[in-house]
Amino acid sequence: MSHLYYKPAKSRLQRSELAVPGSSPKMFEKALNSNADYIFLDLEDAVSPNDKIDARKNIISAIKEFNWKDNGKTISIRINGLDTHYMYRDVIEIIEEVGDKVDTLLIPKVGSASDVYMVDCMLNQIEQNKKFKNTIGLESLIETALGMSNIKSIATSSSRLEALHFGVADYAASMRARTVVIGGLNPDYPGDQWHHGLSTLVMICRSYGLRAIDGPFGDFNDKEGYLDAARRAAAIGFEGKWAIHPSQIDLANEVFSPPSDEVNKAKRILEELDKAAAEGKGAAQLDGRMIDAASARMAENIVNIDKLIKGK
Repeated sequence: MSHLYYKPAKSRLQRSELAVPGSSPKMFEKALNSNADYIFLDLEDAVSPNDKIDARKNIISAIKEFNWKDNGKTISIRINGLDTHYMYRDVIEIIEEVGDKVDTLLIPKVGSASDVYMVDCMLNQIEQNKKFKNTIGLESLIETALGMSNIKSIATSSSRLEALHFGVADYAASMRARTVVIGGLNPDYPGDQWHHGLSTLVMICRSYGLRAIDGPFGDFNDKEGYLDAARRAAAIGFEGKWAIHPSQIDLANEVFSPPSDEVNKAKRILEELDKAAAEGKGAAQLDGRMIDAASARMAENIVNIDKLIKGK
């Protein structure tokens, strides 16, 4: 291992992330009682310009009214983009009113490290002024060609940064890619047209200690399409995926939860390696296969996720 080390971001269970428009208060209580690990209350794309201010008020009321934490929910707010005049009021009004109950802010269409720095600076000032005991995290949506080209500097832009999300819809538009369904595969492309973006993002996240979250799949009537997209993301190291409809929540939880036999095997790997270490050995055998320190690191990942799930 290199002596250069980036401390991992705060551990949060983020298998399923339900998108809830701030302009639809009737959906808040359903989200509260859903099986989603993460809720992001949206002020950006899902809210029309005429509803932005009311949506902000709705979100403040919902955070005050409902006990999200006791229902096992992590609460994130997707603010409006830095290129709009809504963003600064989103941050100031929501954080000053209910910042002590907000876990993270999700910044859309991040193009450079300076975008993250701006929101970070605003949070610093509000937290100092309000004397909050909690530190609000930041998450960045990588959904433009500019953001992907600057992804490394974005990943190291703030100590608050916890996760990067792959925003496939706007990314497709930015790249002028031809798509069939948001997050789905184009049959004219021989393989997964999103693989480069996804693999780049997860590699950067793992390099700098961030969580890697896959974005939306647009056709919520296509269960198999969603599962296929989630499985591809999970296979290369993503730990969760958005749900734009409640029907997608359990699908995400299923894909991003390690099966019980996988958890049991991971625990056995750690036990066997502990025994080997006690005997002065650096490797061991399990079920006819060699296991070593790399096996332990993979096993620890599985066991840690299982602990988060059981602790929810």
